[in-house]
Amino acid sequence: MAWSIADVARMSGVTSRTLRHYDEIGLLPPARTASNGHRYYERPQLLRLQQILLMRELDVGLREIRAVLDSRADRATVLREHHARLRTERDRLDTLVRTIARTLADLEQNEENAMTSGNRPENLFEGFRPDPAMEAEVRERWPEEYAQSRQAVDALSPETAEQWQREATARMIRLAGHMTAGTPSGAPPVQTEIAAHYEDVCHFWTPNADAYKTLATTYVDDPRFRADFDRVAPGLAEYTRAAMVAYAEARLS
Repeated sequence: MAWSIADVARMSGVTSRTLRHYDEIGLLPPARTASNGHRYYERPQLLRLQQILLMRELDVGLREIRAVLDSRADRATVLREHHARLRTERDRLDTLVRTIARTLADLEQNEENAMTSGNRPENLFEGFRPDPAMEAEVRERWPEEYAQSRQAVDALSPETAEQWQREATARMIRLAGHMTAGTPSGAPPVQTEIAAHYEDVCHFWTPNADAYKTLATTYVDDPRFRADFDRVAPGLAEYTRAAMVAYAEARLS
């Protein structure tokens, strides 16, 4: 049985133009071409197209795809490798979905509480709102910075504080997404989030490079901070520290 190029385009979602291009570069020649120029494909070509699409989903280039397909490797072996890579990618995406769903659920619950009781939504990250023991520790170690930040916090209106909390939460979700996607901590989109974090910190006190690195290390070394970050996504505290250190070295040194 043979299918026209229009049939294959309809079944696969690949445009006729792309199929003609695959033919022109030798990646997917049709089973035969009629005298009027119409291309027809049979089952082997459909199976080859499936493999092409699988490897394209894995971001393999067309040249590499052709090399794999023309190597005459065992088809079952190749498909098993594709299957394993797709399952790894699925697991990565599942982790990201769970992270975002959990955080969104917290956000929606807090918003519901705010509307029904008039209370300000709770911060999803308790580390941004230290407990009394932590606050006393900060006051002892950094008295001047504590006084400066305390004054800034007290000056915030409830609306401004709530907005700040929401923005901080959204930023952490985005950072978790970058981490789960494997984006390097020094990459521009990650550094954009860290720049926003630094600007937020500067509303309370203005750290130099060393101080900002110390803050980054605190997020990892202090179990209270680390737990708050890693509750959003395991490993997020380490990832955030690396991103903050990269920012300090590039922008604050």
